[in-house]
Amino acid sequence: MSHTYTVADFDYDLPDELIAQTPATRRDGSRLLHLDAGSQLHDRQFPDLAGLLRPHDLLVFNDTRVIKARLTGQKATGGKIEVLVERIVDTDRALAHVRASKSPGAGMRLVLADGAFEAEVLGRQGELFELRFPAPVLDLLDAHGATPLPPYITHAADQEDDTRYQTVYAREPGAVAAPTAGLHFDQPMLERLAAQGVARAFVTLHVGAGTFQPVRVDNLSDHIMHAEWYTVPPETVAAIERARQAGGRVIAVGTTSVRALESAAAQSQAQGAAGPAGIGAASGDTRLFITPGYTYHVVDALLTNFHLPQSTLLMLVSALAGVEPIRRAYAHAVAQRYRFFSYGDAMFIETPQP
Repeated sequence: MSHTYTVADFDYDLPDELIAQTPATRRDGSRLLHLDAGSQLHDRQFPDLAGLLRPHDLLVFNDTRVIKARLTGQKATGGKIEVLVERIVDTDRALAHVRASKSPGAGMRLVLADGAFEAEVLGRQGELFELRFPAPVLDLLDAHGATPLPPYITHAADQEDDTRYQTVYAREPGAVAAPTAGLHFDQPMLERLAAQGVARAFVTLHVGAGTFQPVRVDNLSDHIMHAEWYTVPPETVAAIERARQAGGRVIAVGTTSVRALESAAAQSQAQGAAGPAGIGAASGDTRLFITPGYTYHVVDALLTNFHLPQSTLLMLVSALAGVEPIRRAYAHAVAQRYRFFSYGDAMFIETPQP
């Protein structure tokens, strides 16, 4: 029997003190809650992940790089503003959130970074403003921007955040939020997994600020998903096919890797371009909203952090493991004082056995 879920089905109580404000001392120093294929829970440490993986398993990482997307300044008329670049659309143009006492209009100039440069407002696209910068956007952000920490982290970004709110394998600039499941991996851990026969491959999905937004409609079918740009390259498709042929599992590192893989599967299947593993190379904007009842096409297991109440990401993990097992896992994590969200602990979720 099908079940119709509302946003209230994905709520839970979280004490503020369990929201991690800083990363663990070591990248691999977090705890790991393991939800196994029998829906049983196990309290582990992150390095224990190596013992849960098998030769021929494939870990799929998101190699997006967080850009220093946050700028402060003022309107030419003097009012204070904060700019959060959401997406770079051309060398000198970007879509951005602009916080100001009064929304800037087209043609207005924004004086940014203590007068270091000005950006021109070209117009609006929904909630976002299109801005033109006087030089390449990435160069200006690298020189003058700040790392865009999530809204639930209360301190201003510092040098430690510049390093730790970035995966060790990040290479494609464009995200305004980190693919946080990957923050737990250091280079020795990656080498250890490779030595035991665990393969790895990469997708790119540039995480947007919308990832932190709760679902604000009661009926999930009414929710409009934010768009994020992704690409799944041919070499990753080939790695998936090799894993399948060898009897290995496709394990997504983070919900962003899930969305990239499942979006590519849907796009390539619709175009008749899917290979033997049910997926082909693909790229573009995705608005894929995964909720319970969704049939996964590619992903067999997931490494992820703990997600905000009423968020699309909590719905995604519930679609993989089941609503009740996830509800039970989160209650356990709260009771056992796990650390939550971007700088928090991790969870390894295996697909339930039928």
